[in-house]
Amino acid sequence: MSVMRVHVVSDVHGRVDTLAGAADGADALICLGDLLLFIDYADHSQGIFPELFGAERATEYVALRGARRFEEARAMSALLWGSLGGEPREHIERAAREQYARIFAAMPTPAYLTYGNVDVPGLWAEHLRDGHHVLDGQTAEIGGLTFGFVGGGLRTPYRTPYEIDEEEFARKVEALGAVDVLCSHIPPAVPDLLYDVVARRFERGSEAVLEAIRATQPRYALFGHVHQPLAARTRIGRTECVNVGHFRRRGRPFALDL
Repeated sequence: MSVMRVHVVSDVHGRVDTLAGAADGADALICLGDLLLFIDYADHSQGIFPELFGAERATEYVALRGARRFEEARAMSALLWGSLGGEPREHIERAAREQYARIFAAMPTPAYLTYGNVDVPGLWAEHLRDGHHVLDGQTAEIGGLTFGFVGGGLRTPYRTPYEIDEEEFARKVEALGAVDVLCSHIPPAVPDLLYDVVARRFERGSEAVLEAIRATQPRYALFGHVHQPLAARTRIGRTECVNVGHFRRRGRPFALDL
């Protein structure tokens, strides 16, 4: 019996240089979202925000958010966006389109993609190429197995672009039914999978994804979102739960042999 290899990436955050080769040696690529880079928390000169306002302002903004001083961060952001004139959304979407154009031009085919919490779903369609399949609350057959995809994140004080209510997220998970591989941007709500050891905080995970794993026992549950997790993988019953890694930092995919 032949083995099919799938490469999986998440949290690309503008890492175009190695994205084009992310499917080398694989039959297909899966991308679990967060294509855009708003601010690189390791290098404050990289991303949409510093490109518009400079690294010094980006450092101030990151410090406020890191201290959970969200109202001050939003006030600072509003003042900076207002200095550009026009609507902030116009500037953000213009910069996002430029990033998406580069990212999707480098995205291999075939690729099965879902959205991350920092993505802007409404902008994807204009950049997709033949062989790019976007799924959110939907399934696809890959190598004879059923893969289910759930994009986006749950609401947080960070107010990233594609955060939704728990009820809406749960409906997307339920729509998948039983699958062989459950793919989501955010992890199931298991504390060790949610704690970022560098940021020193818990990210939000999904109770609905956790319950689906317990109820249907897929072979794998794949996700990203937490860049430096306390635990990169765990097992829930027969399901191997795997954080596929922070692609912007690692520059290489997670390989899954089926």
